[in-house]
Amino acid sequence: MGGVSDGAVLIVGGTSGIGLRLAETYAGRGRDVVITGRDRERAATVAGSIGARSCAVDLSEPARIASCLAELGAVERVVVGAVDRDENTIAEFDIAAATKLVTLKLVGYAEVVHTLMPRLTPSASILFFGGLALRRPYPGSTTITTVNGGVTGLVHTLAVELAPIRVNAIHPGVVGDSPYWAAKPAAVRDALVARTPIGRLATMDEIVDASIFLLENGAVNGVNLDVDGGLLLK
Repeated sequence: MGGVSDGAVLIVGGTSGIGLRLAETYAGRGRDVVITGRDRERAATVAGSIGARSCAVDLSEPARIASCLAELGAVERVVVGAVDRDENTIAEFDIAAATKLVTLKLVGYAEVVHTLMPRLTPSASILFFGGLALRRPYPGSTTITTVNGGVTGLVHTLAVELAPIRVNAIHPGVVGDSPYWAAKPAAVRDALVARTPIGRLATMDEIVDASIFLLENGAVNGVNLDVDGGLLLK
C-alpha cells in the first residue's frame, strides 16, 4: 500500500492502545491520518506526535459527532474503535452506564458512518471494533456482550446498504500488551495464556495486521473476525 490514495484514514478512538498503533502504521505508510479522542488537547498532541490530524468527539453524545467531522474532506478508510469499559450485571444493573455504552457503540458507530456518507470514496471501507465478550460472556459483561452482538448486526446491514463500500468488524480477544491487559496482575494473564492454544496472548501488532487485512482486502466484506489465538476453542 503506497502513500497515494483517494482520501483520508479516519480512526475514531485513535489516541491510545490499538487505535493509536493502527494510526501510527498508516501514518508511517504515508497516508493522511485523522484520529479522534474525547479530549481535544490530548488528541491534538497525540496526532502531532505521529504526523496526523485530529478532532475531539465522544460517541456517547452522537448529536455532536457531525460537528467534529465537519472539516474532513474525502475519506477512504474508516475505523471506529472507541470503547468504554462497563462491568454491568443484571443483579445490580446500572441503567446510566448501560445506556451510555449502548449509545456509544451502536448509535455512535452508526452516526459516524451516516455523517461521513457524502465523503466516502467509491473505494472506501469501514472497520468496527467489537470484542470477544460477544462469544465468551463473563459475569459483568451483560451490556458489553449485548452491544458487541449489535456490532455484528450493524456490519451485516451496512455491508448491504452501503454496497459496494465494504464493512467489516474485528473482535479482539485478550491483547496481552494493550494498556488494559498489561496492567492486569501476572496471575490473571498467566491463566489466560494457559487457555490459549498458541501458548501466548495476542499482541497489538497482530490486531493491527488483522485490521489492515479487513480494511485493504477488496474481497472481504460483511465479516466479523475473531482474533484471539484460539482462546474460544478452550
